Amino acid sequence: MRQATHTGRVVHGVRGESTRRGFLGLAGGAAGAVLLGSCAKGGETKRPRKGGTVRAVFPGAGAKETLDPHAQRQFVDIARHKAVFDKLVELNGTLHPVPRLATRWETNAEATVWRFELRDAAFHDGHRLDADDVLYSLARILDPDAADHKAKSSLSIIDLRRSRAISGGRGVELVLKRPNAELPSLLAMTGTAVVRRGYRDPSRPVGTGPFQFRSFTAGRTFIARRFDDHWAGPPHVDELRILSAETEARGNAVQAGEVEYAHEMSPTFARVVRGNSKVRIVATPGSGAEGFALKTDRPPFDDPDAAMAMKLLADREKLVNTVLGGKGELGNDIFGRGFEYYPENVPQRGRDVEEARRLLRKSGALNKEITFYTATIADTFVDSAHMFAEQAAEAGLRIKVTTGPPESYFTDMLKTGTIGSHRSGAMPIPTYLSERFLSDSPQNATAWHRPDFDEQFVKAQSETDEKKRTELYRDVQLHLRDTGGLVLWGHPDWLNAVSTKLHGVKPAPPNTLEWARFDTVWLG
Repeated sequence: MRQATHTGRVVHGVRGESTRRGFLGLAGGAAGAVLLGSCAKGGETKRPRKGGTVRAVFPGAGAKETLDPHAQRQFVDIARHKAVFDKLVELNGTLHPVPRLATRWETNAEATVWRFELRDAAFHDGHRLDADDVLYSLARILDPDAADHKAKSSLSIIDLRRSRAISGGRGVELVLKRPNAELPSLLAMTGTAVVRRGYRDPSRPVGTGPFQFRSFTAGRTFIARRFDDHWAGPPHVDELRILSAETEARGNAVQAGEVEYAHEMSPTFARVVRGNSKVRIVATPGSGAEGFALKTDRPPFDDPDAAMAMKLLADREKLVNTVLGGKGELGNDIFGRGFEYYPENVPQRGRDVEEARRLLRKSGALNKEITFYTATIADTFVDSAHMFAEQAAEAGLRIKVTTGPPESYFTDMLKTGTIGSHRSGAMPIPTYLSERFLSDSPQNATAWHRPDFDEQFVKAQSETDEKKRTELYRDVQLHLRDTGGLVLWGHPDWLNAVSTKLHGVKPAPPNTLEWARFDTVWLG
């Protein structure tokens, strides 16, 4: 076996540390996070204080919200699961895999066998974590009857029949069906929490996380108490309440002091509270992705010319300046700007209405009506859909915008409409591609089913030489950019509103370790 290689990554202009470390170099990531949470910055309290209740409000999904950590879809679900459960691996702010329940890992030269050493961690019922819990969790994620388990497609490369406990249950050996140099990052994606073996009832969650479950009402309230035996140390606060509410209600609540944390606020709200002594905005620049998903399995976007026309019709600068209030960067139809494997030196795609009209005429889509399906699940969706409809009309394309229920949008849009609103938080580029653009991807919103693309992606993912793998991923992304159905027009800043009484909240891309990290915050 050889130790995993970790490379420097550039994210939003900040370069991660370049390393070639062994197990010891990977240890202690969580402890470092706790120390960072207590640093004094911007006038914050120097020393964390114990006690109190933190109330955090997120965009809700009504009855669709779930306590099942393998079926999560919405940020509100992920935040709740993060409080109760841990993963083997998490992603730091540079999208680099760091230890959580796994203290270190290694792989063989072919990246077909991976070994993870486990932390000494307790479940909330007193059971100590072991390899059987990890293997049970993976078997549950990969259950063929569980269509809603988000990580199932990406982790299907694991051969559970050949995987096993090692080191007396203090380690686990995962055998893969084919080489994969990205397994630690895949184990850090959403929907990969480690559950206690025998876990079957999502309404009674028992995890190793920093908070212990107390109660949950879908679409309303989740309550958890501090878990004093957490492996990284107990949280500073006594109780965590995660609530669900629409944008206006979230803004009103944090301004009124009814909550201490309001997730995903709009640029308009950020302007409103500028100078407010009770509320501050914690911003992470350019950390997400906003776009439109074109259904490539039906007319007119089964013709790449029609899809290219949409990419040429998007006035990206206007969308960023108007919909994002200027708080973001232009998109170039490629996910992950600044992340590892992002192809550099690709010319920015501009607007060309005449060329778009020519391609629409060539594909037979000119003067046809196309349905754009969206919802209010995100503040930007409806506004950007209507703005794009206006932009498309300049080339003679009629787009009818229809709005569906927000609580089921991300499921409904997989089969509804010809265009849909698309967004993503931060994640490693290979994870994003595997979740959304392979023939069996569970979130294949563009209905992109191309065996040649699948093979191209697998070849890149399996390459153990880093330089060659980077080149292969570049080819994969340029293939998708030029022939696929993704119009990625912007990278918005990530804006959260925080009471000035709440300390320890740091800028962090969504879906990373420090995002929604309520075990290291405190009141004061």
